[in-house]
Amino acid sequence: MKLTSGKLAGMKAVSDKRGVIAAAAMDQRGSLKKALAKEKGSDVSDKEIEEFKSIVTEVLTQHASAILLDPEWGLPASKKRQNNAGLLLAYEKTGYDNTRPGRIPDLLNEWSARRLKEAGADCVKVLIYYTPFDDKKINDEKHAWVERIGDECRGNDIPYFLEFVGYDEKGGDEKSVEYAKKKPQIVTQSMVEFTKDRYGVDVMKVEVPIDMKFVEGAKAFAGKGAAYTREEAKKLFLESAKVATKPFIYLSAGVSNAEFTESLELAAESGVKFAGVLCGRATWKDGIPIYAKQGAAAFEKWLRTEGVANIENVNARLKAATPWFSYYGVSAGA
Repeated sequence: MKLTSGKLAGMKAVSDKRGVIAAAAMDQRGSLKKALAKEKGSDVSDKEIEEFKSIVTEVLTQHASAILLDPEWGLPASKKRQNNAGLLLAYEKTGYDNTRPGRIPDLLNEWSARRLKEAGADCVKVLIYYTPFDDKKINDEKHAWVERIGDECRGNDIPYFLEFVGYDEKGGDEKSVEYAKKKPQIVTQSMVEFTKDRYGVDVMKVEVPIDMKFVEGAKAFAGKGAAYTREEAKKLFLESAKVATKPFIYLSAGVSNAEFTESLELAAESGVKFAGVLCGRATWKDGIPIYAKQGAAAFEKWLRTEGVANIENVNARLKAATPWFSYYGVSAGA
Protein backbone atom coordinates (compact mmCIF):
# COMPACT_ATOMS: atom_id res chain seq x y z
CA MET A 1 0.00 0.00 0.00
CA LYS A 2 1.21 3.49 -0.82
CA LEU A 3 0.45 6.72 1.02
CA THR A 4 -0.20 9.95 -0.85
CA SER A 5 2.04 12.91 0.01
CA GLY A 6 -0.58 14.61 2.20
CA LYS A 7 -1.37 11.47 4.15
CA LEU A 8 2.33 10.69 4.58
CA ALA A 9 3.00 14.20 5.91
CA GLY A 10 0.07 13.95 8.33
CA MET A 11 1.15 10.54 9.63
CA LYS A 12 4.72 11.70 10.19
CA ALA A 13 3.47 14.83 11.98
CA VAL A 14 1.70 12.79 14.69
CA SER A 15 4.39 10.14 15.25
CA ASP A 16 7.87 10.14 16.73
CA LYS A 17 11.11 9.64 14.80
CA ARG A 18 10.72 5.87 15.07
CA GLY A 19 7.28 5.99 13.40
CA VAL A 20 5.47 5.19 16.66
CA ILE A 21 2.36 7.18 17.60
CA ALA A 22 2.79 8.30 21.21
CA ALA A 23 -0.24 10.59 21.33
CA ALA A 24 -2.27 12.10 24.15
CA ALA A 25 -6.07 12.39 23.90
CA MET A 26 -8.05 15.38 25.14
CA ASP A 27 -11.14 15.32 22.90
CA GLN A 28 -13.56 14.33 25.68
CA ARG A 29 -16.53 16.67 25.76
CA GLY A 30 -19.81 15.49 27.32
CA SER A 31 -18.13 13.13 29.78
CA LEU A 32 -15.53 15.75 30.75
CA LYS A 33 -18.16 18.44 31.32
CA LYS A 34 -20.19 16.08 33.55
CA ALA A 35 -17.13 14.97 35.53
CA LEU A 36 -15.97 18.55 36.14
CA ALA A 37 -19.47 19.71 37.11
CA LYS A 38 -19.87 16.79 39.52
CA GLU A 39 -16.61 17.62 41.31
CA LYS A 40 -17.25 21.35 41.27
CA GLY A 41 -20.85 21.00 42.46
CA SER A 42 -22.09 23.46 39.81
CA ASP A 43 -22.16 24.06 36.07
CA VAL A 44 -18.90 24.40 34.18
CA SER A 45 -18.41 27.22 31.67
CA ASP A 46 -17.04 26.89 28.14
CA LYS A 47 -14.05 28.96 29.27
CA GLU A 48 -13.26 26.45 32.06
CA ILE A 49 -13.38 23.49 29.66
CA GLU A 50 -11.10 25.35 27.24
CA GLU A 51 -8.73 26.15 30.11
CA PHE A 52 -8.63 22.51 31.28
CA LYS A 53 -7.85 21.32 27.74
CA SER A 54 -5.21 24.03 27.29
CA ILE A 55 -3.36 23.06 30.47
CA VAL A 56 -3.38 19.37 29.51
CA THR A 57 -2.14 20.20 26.02
CA GLU A 58 0.65 22.52 27.13
CA VAL A 59 2.01 20.08 29.72
CA LEU A 60 1.52 16.70 28.02
CA THR A 61 2.69 17.61 24.51
CA GLN A 62 6.15 18.00 26.02
CA HIS A 63 6.01 14.20 26.37
CA ALA A 64 3.81 13.17 23.41
CA SER A 65 4.20 12.98 19.64
CA ALA A 66 0.74 14.50 19.14
CA ILE A 67 -2.52 15.41 20.83
CA LEU A 68 -6.12 14.64 19.91
CA LEU A 69 -8.50 17.57 20.48
CA ASP A 70 -12.02 18.54 19.44
CA PRO A 71 -12.92 21.64 17.41
CA GLU A 72 -15.68 22.63 19.85
CA TRP A 73 -13.56 23.47 22.91
CA GLY A 74 -10.09 22.34 21.86
CA LEU A 75 -8.96 24.91 19.27
CA PRO A 76 -7.54 27.38 21.84
CA ALA A 77 -5.66 24.42 23.37
CA SER A 78 -4.22 23.47 19.96
CA LYS A 79 -2.22 26.72 20.04
CA LYS A 80 -0.55 25.58 23.31
CA ARG A 81 1.20 22.56 21.79
CA GLN A 82 4.89 22.14 22.64
CA ASN A 83 7.82 20.47 20.87
CA ASN A 84 6.15 20.62 17.47
CA ALA A 85 3.59 17.99 18.55
CA GLY A 86 1.14 16.95 15.85
CA LEU A 87 -2.61 17.60 15.96
CA LEU A 88 -5.52 15.23 15.44
CA LEU A 89 -9.01 16.75 15.46
CA ALA A 90 -12.22 14.86 16.21
CA TYR A 91 -14.98 15.05 13.60
CA GLU A 92 -17.85 13.31 15.40
CA LYS A 93 -20.39 14.72 17.82
CA THR A 94 -19.88 13.60 21.40
CA GLY A 95 -21.99 10.56 22.39
CA TYR A 96 -24.51 8.97 20.01
CA ASP A 97 -28.18 9.05 19.03
CA ASN A 98 -30.05 7.50 21.98
CA THR A 99 -33.51 7.94 20.43
CA ARG A 100 -33.15 4.67 18.53
CA PRO A 101 -31.21 1.40 18.86
CA GLY A 102 -27.65 0.87 17.66
CA ARG A 103 -25.73 3.85 19.08
CA ILE A 104 -25.84 5.67 15.73
CA PRO A 105 -23.07 8.29 15.34
CA ASP A 106 -23.28 11.77 13.88
CA LEU A 107 -20.79 14.37 12.66
CA LEU A 108 -20.36 17.94 13.85
CA ASN A 109 -22.70 20.05 11.73
CA GLU A 110 -20.35 22.96 11.12
CA TRP A 111 -17.26 20.92 10.32
CA SER A 112 -15.84 18.88 7.44
CA ALA A 113 -12.53 17.16 6.76
CA ARG A 114 -11.56 20.23 4.72
CA ARG A 115 -12.40 22.60 7.58
CA LEU A 116 -10.56 20.47 10.15
CA LYS A 117 -7.48 20.53 7.91
CA GLU A 118 -7.82 24.31 7.54
CA ALA A 119 -8.02 24.57 11.36
CA GLY A 120 -4.59 22.92 11.58
CA ALA A 121 -5.38 19.21 11.82
CA ASP A 122 -2.66 16.85 10.64
CA CYS A 123 -5.14 13.96 10.87
CA VAL A 124 -8.90 13.49 11.20
CA LYS A 125 -10.24 11.18 13.91
CA VAL A 126 -13.73 9.70 14.11
CA LEU A 127 -15.24 7.54 16.85
CA ILE A 128 -17.96 4.97 16.24
CA TYR A 129 -19.64 2.57 18.65
CA TYR A 130 -19.63 -0.77 16.90
CA THR A 131 -20.31 -4.46 17.40
CA PRO A 132 -20.38 -7.03 14.59
CA PHE A 133 -23.27 -8.71 16.40
CA ASP A 134 -25.72 -5.84 15.94
CA ASP A 135 -28.62 -5.85 13.48
CA LYS A 136 -27.42 -5.92 9.84
CA LYS A 137 -29.42 -2.79 8.97
CA ILE A 138 -27.73 -0.84 11.80
CA ASN A 139 -24.25 -1.96 10.73
CA ASP A 140 -24.93 -1.26 7.04
CA GLU A 141 -25.74 2.32 8.01
CA LYS A 142 -22.52 2.56 10.04
CA HIS A 143 -20.43 1.03 7.25
CA ALA A 144 -21.72 3.60 4.73
CA TRP A 145 -21.03 6.38 7.26
CA VAL A 146 -17.42 5.26 7.74
CA GLU A 147 -16.98 4.96 3.94
CA ARG A 148 -18.23 8.52 3.36
CA ILE A 149 -15.70 9.95 5.80
CA GLY A 150 -12.97 7.85 4.18
CA ASP A 151 -13.78 9.38 0.80
CA GLU A 152 -13.81 12.86 2.35
CA CYS A 153 -10.36 12.30 3.86
CA ARG A 154 -9.04 10.91 0.57
CA GLY A 155 -10.38 13.97 -1.24
CA ASN A 156 -8.59 16.28 1.21
CA ASP A 157 -5.45 14.11 1.35
CA ILE A 158 -5.44 13.86 5.15
CA PRO A 159 -4.98 10.71 7.28
CA TYR A 160 -8.12 9.06 8.69
CA PHE A 161 -7.98 7.59 12.21
CA LEU A 162 -11.03 5.45 12.99
CA GLU A 163 -11.74 4.66 16.64
CA PHE A 164 -14.26 1.90 17.27
CA VAL A 165 -15.57 1.10 20.72
CA GLY A 166 -17.51 -2.11 21.33
CA TYR A 167 -20.72 -2.56 23.29
CA ASP A 168 -23.30 -5.21 24.14
CA GLU A 169 -26.05 -4.99 21.52
CA LYS A 170 -28.46 -6.59 24.00
CA GLY A 171 -27.85 -3.89 26.61
CA GLY A 172 -25.83 -6.09 28.97
CA ASP A 173 -23.25 -4.83 31.46
CA GLU A 174 -20.01 -4.06 29.63
CA LYS A 175 -18.08 -4.33 32.91
CA SER A 176 -19.22 -7.93 33.51
CA VAL A 177 -17.27 -11.16 33.11
CA GLU A 178 -19.79 -12.22 30.45
CA TYR A 179 -18.93 -9.19 28.30
CA ALA A 180 -15.22 -9.71 28.99
CA LYS A 181 -15.53 -13.16 27.37
CA LYS A 182 -17.28 -11.66 24.34
CA LYS A 183 -14.98 -8.62 23.98
CA PRO A 184 -12.11 -10.33 22.08
CA GLN A 185 -14.48 -11.39 19.32
CA ILE A 186 -16.05 -7.92 19.12
CA VAL A 187 -12.64 -6.22 18.84
CA THR A 188 -11.21 -8.75 16.38
CA GLN A 189 -14.24 -8.82 14.06
CA SER A 190 -14.40 -5.02 14.10
CA MET A 191 -10.73 -4.93 13.04
CA VAL A 192 -11.47 -7.45 10.27
CA GLU A 193 -14.17 -5.09 8.97
CA PHE A 194 -12.49 -1.70 9.16
CA THR A 195 -9.07 -2.79 7.95
CA LYS A 196 -10.68 -3.24 4.48
CA ASP A 197 -9.45 -0.77 1.85
CA ARG A 198 -12.99 0.35 0.97
CA TYR A 199 -13.17 2.41 4.18
CA GLY A 200 -10.01 4.41 3.50
CA VAL A 201 -8.92 4.14 7.16
CA ASP A 202 -5.21 4.84 7.62
CA VAL A 203 -4.92 3.96 11.33
CA MET A 204 -7.32 1.93 13.46
CA LYS A 205 -7.63 3.17 17.04
CA VAL A 206 -8.71 0.01 18.86
CA GLU A 207 -9.56 -1.24 22.31
CA VAL A 208 -7.29 -3.68 24.08
CA PRO A 209 -9.01 -6.95 23.06
CA ILE A 210 -9.23 -8.30 26.61
CA ASP A 211 -10.30 -6.82 29.94
CA MET A 212 -7.34 -6.86 32.33
CA LYS A 213 -9.70 -6.98 35.33
CA PHE A 214 -10.60 -10.53 34.29
CA VAL A 215 -7.12 -11.86 33.45
CA GLU A 216 -6.18 -14.51 35.98
CA GLY A 217 -3.11 -13.43 37.96
CA ALA A 218 -2.98 -9.88 36.54
CA LYS A 219 -2.29 -7.00 38.93
CA ALA A 220 -5.54 -5.42 37.73
CA PHE A 221 -7.51 -8.65 38.38
CA ALA A 222 -10.67 -7.66 40.25
CA GLY A 223 -11.24 -11.06 41.82
CA LYS A 224 -14.77 -11.38 40.44
CA GLY A 225 -14.09 -14.45 38.34
CA ALA A 226 -11.61 -14.85 35.49
CA ALA A 227 -12.52 -14.69 31.81
CA TYR A 228 -9.10 -15.85 30.61
CA THR A 229 -5.75 -17.12 31.82
CA ARG A 230 -2.65 -15.04 31.03
CA GLU A 231 -1.71 -17.37 28.17
CA GLU A 232 -5.25 -17.20 26.74
CA ALA A 233 -5.14 -13.39 26.95
CA LYS A 234 -1.82 -13.32 25.04
CA LYS A 235 -3.31 -15.55 22.35
CA LEU A 236 -6.33 -13.24 22.04
CA PHE A 237 -4.01 -10.24 21.60
CA LEU A 238 -2.28 -12.03 18.73
CA GLU A 239 -5.52 -13.21 17.10
CA SER A 240 -6.84 -9.65 16.94
CA ALA A 241 -3.53 -8.24 15.67
CA LYS A 242 -3.04 -10.74 12.85
CA VAL A 243 -6.21 -9.62 11.02
CA ALA A 244 -4.93 -6.04 10.59
CA THR A 245 -3.69 -4.89 7.19
CA LYS A 246 -3.43 -1.28 8.46
CA PRO A 247 -1.54 0.08 11.48
CA PHE A 248 -3.43 0.05 14.76
CA ILE A 249 -2.92 1.83 18.06
CA TYR A 250 -4.46 1.16 21.46
CA LEU A 251 -6.83 3.48 23.31
CA SER A 252 -6.98 3.62 27.09
CA ALA A 253 -10.82 3.50 27.29
CA GLY A 254 -10.96 5.31 30.62
CA VAL A 255 -9.11 2.66 32.66
CA SER A 256 -6.49 3.57 35.25
CA ASN A 257 -2.90 4.27 34.27
CA ALA A 258 -1.76 1.11 36.05
CA GLU A 259 -4.28 -1.05 34.20
CA PHE A 260 -3.50 0.46 30.79
CA THR A 261 0.26 0.09 31.19
CA GLU A 262 -0.19 -3.51 32.34
CA SER A 263 -2.25 -4.23 29.22
CA LEU A 264 0.52 -2.73 27.04
CA GLU A 265 3.05 -4.96 28.80
CA LEU A 266 0.89 -7.99 28.01
CA ALA A 267 0.57 -6.86 24.38
CA ALA A 268 4.37 -6.65 24.19
CA GLU A 269 4.77 -10.04 25.85
CA SER A 270 2.43 -11.57 23.28
CA GLY A 271 4.46 -10.13 20.39
CA VAL A 272 1.72 -7.86 19.02
CA LYS A 273 2.89 -5.33 16.41
CA PHE A 274 0.91 -2.29 17.59
CA ALA A 275 1.96 1.13 16.29
CA GLY A 276 1.48 3.13 19.50
CA VAL A 277 -1.28 4.62 21.62
CA LEU A 278 -3.76 7.45 21.87
CA CYS A 279 -4.06 7.72 25.63
CA GLY A 280 -6.37 10.18 27.38
CA ARG A 281 -8.04 9.66 30.72
CA ALA A 282 -5.42 7.19 31.98
CA THR A 283 -3.07 10.18 32.07
CA TRP A 284 -5.10 13.14 33.35
CA LYS A 285 -8.47 12.01 34.77
CA ASP A 286 -7.28 11.93 38.41
CA GLY A 287 -6.63 15.68 38.08
CA ILE A 288 -10.31 16.48 37.44
CA PRO A 289 -11.20 16.96 41.15
CA ILE A 290 -8.06 19.07 41.64
CA TYR A 291 -9.02 21.46 38.83
CA ALA A 292 -12.67 21.58 39.95
CA LYS A 293 -11.93 22.22 43.63
CA GLN A 294 -8.55 23.99 43.65
CA GLY A 295 -8.33 25.70 40.27
CA ALA A 296 -6.04 25.90 37.27
CA ALA A 297 -2.70 26.49 39.06
CA ALA A 298 -3.15 23.48 41.35
CA PHE A 299 -4.18 21.31 38.40
CA GLU A 300 -1.16 22.38 36.37
CA LYS A 301 1.13 21.59 39.30
CA TRP A 302 -0.46 18.13 39.66
CA LEU A 303 -0.21 17.51 35.93
CA ARG A 304 3.49 18.44 35.80
CA THR A 305 4.22 15.77 38.41
CA GLU A 306 1.56 13.01 38.47
CA GLY A 307 0.27 13.57 34.93
CA VAL A 308 3.78 13.55 33.48
CA ALA A 309 4.62 10.40 35.49
CA ASN A 310 1.49 8.77 34.01
CA ILE A 311 2.37 9.59 30.41
CA GLU A 312 5.99 8.52 30.94
CA ASN A 313 4.69 5.18 32.29
CA VAL A 314 2.83 4.72 29.00
CA ASN A 315 5.79 5.92 26.90
CA ALA A 316 8.07 3.39 28.59
CA ARG A 317 5.82 0.60 27.28
CA LEU A 318 6.07 1.94 23.72
CA LYS A 319 9.58 0.55 23.34
CA ALA A 320 7.78 -2.59 22.20
CA ALA A 321 5.67 -0.74 19.61
CA THR A 322 6.30 -1.24 15.88
CA PRO A 323 6.57 1.73 13.48
CA TRP A 324 3.56 2.25 11.22
CA PHE A 325 6.05 2.69 8.36
CA SER A 326 6.21 -1.08 7.88
CA TYR A 327 2.55 -1.27 6.81
CA TYR A 328 3.07 1.28 4.05
CA GLY A 329 6.55 0.42 2.86
CA VAL A 330 7.92 3.76 4.03
CA SER A 331 11.27 4.38 5.69
CA ALA A 332 11.74 6.82 8.56
CA GLY A 333 13.54 9.33 6.36
CA ALA A 334 11.20 9.09 3.33
